[in-house]
Amino acid sequence: MKYQVVWFKRDLRVEDHRPLVEAARRGPVLPLFIVEPEWLSSPDFDPSHWTFVRASLVELDRRLREMGQGLVVRYGEAVDVLRELPIEQLWAHEETGNWATYQRDRRVRKWARETNTPFTEFAANGVVRRLKSRDGWSRNWEARMAEAIVEAPGRLDASVEATGIPELAIAADRRSLAQRGGERQAQETLDSFLSGRGVRYHMEMSSPLTAESGGSRLSPYLAYGNLSTRQVAQAARRRRAMIDPAEPATWKRALSAFDARLHWRCHFMQKLEDEPQVEFENFARAYDGMREPHWNEEWFAAWKEGRTGYPFVDACMKMLEQTGWINFRMRAMLVSFASYHLWLHWREPALHLARLFVDYEPGIHYSQFQMQSGTTGINTVRMYSPIKQQQDQDPEGVFVREWLGDLTDYPAPIVDHKEAIALARARIGAVRKLSGSRAEARQVVKQHGSRKRTPARKKASAKKKPSDQPSLF
Repeated sequence: MKYQVVWFKRDLRVEDHRPLVEAARRGPVLPLFIVEPEWLSSPDFDPSHWTFVRASLVELDRRLREMGQGLVVRYGEAVDVLRELPIEQLWAHEETGNWATYQRDRRVRKWARETNTPFTEFAANGVVRRLKSRDGWSRNWEARMAEAIVEAPGRLDASVEATGIPELAIAADRRSLAQRGGERQAQETLDSFLSGRGVRYHMEMSSPLTAESGGSRLSPYLAYGNLSTRQVAQAARRRRAMIDPAEPATWKRALSAFDARLHWRCHFMQKLEDEPQVEFENFARAYDGMREPHWNEEWFAAWKEGRTGYPFVDACMKMLEQTGWINFRMRAMLVSFASYHLWLHWREPALHLARLFVDYEPGIHYSQFQMQSGTTGINTVRMYSPIKQQQDQDPEGVFVREWLGDLTDYPAPIVDHKEAIALARARIGAVRKLSGSRAEARQVVKQHGSRKRTPARKKASAKKKPSDQPSLF
């Protein structure tokens, strides 16, 4: 017997899963997840990622068994695994992952062509595969978000033995406070956000004191597809349409801000989809060689270990080590400090934070990292002052004390803020003055820039403070 094989990747759910529904319409389904050695050995992998994925797989297996057919888990390189299966047709969602998954998908498509195996991939979110122009991208995103949610199949034929979810012989997950994966956890998190926690979202997402509860906390569930972007967007829009006049006035603006970040999330993922090499290379090649000769291993170690001498920076790193999450503005501050205060090339810091983030989403991660590091050639250079950020976001020192204690024997700053920022501005400015920089920037805008117009008053406001516009919730 041959099967309709549904290959689960970063779409670990049964609701709004078109590959599963289309496969179920055509015959017996073999739901498949592949534990890939290349993923486990990637420099951006951390055991906390597997912890989240495994919990998601346990939930996915439970839901599938309720339909009649449990999950099949295989270990190995994707083509090798698929080659051994009796496949009638292969179904999957498109994935905007790291370089390893990009190359793996190319190998799978090549194998499918060579073996005449029908292979159908569906869009997973607002990212467009083989996009020719950014013109009209926002309209396409809106159209995708408006599509009907696909309900899970009512029944799957029980025709293949499920395997259960394995334990892996890898290093222990040290993040005991991290969110746990699964479709049910994801839905509960969404419900709690829309029913109460999100009422001051736009006001509470900047400070780590308030964002832990006031933020959506949906980022890991979107990263691993426990919920689809469409599910979240439609739920948020339904909630906005149902706001009662008796409810707090902040709801409307909060949900509008959240909706905008769902849009920006896909916008940044599209950049990696269009140019996968930005995982390794600067968007604007004029910045090649700007930081590389100045690498300082001691400073990098201090940044990673939370001993820079700047309490707010170090407290953020300590929280990340334990929870695998911190709010976006603090992520931007950590990147800014590494990029400008310490003048570190972004690649190694990006890998370190990728390992720390339980919600690591490659498409957002590298696009954001380069934007915050000033190597896109088109974005405003945002140099965060950790001292001012603490004054603004943690004026009483509550967050710092929670993660660093009473600062006894705390180290002195490893760099002087004013001197480091002045030097960074001069170095960035020198590159931007190069003859080819402007022409290259125009090309980056053409390929990756948003086509959405920014109102004049918002442009003026953006000049006054670093933006919270991007989308790590």
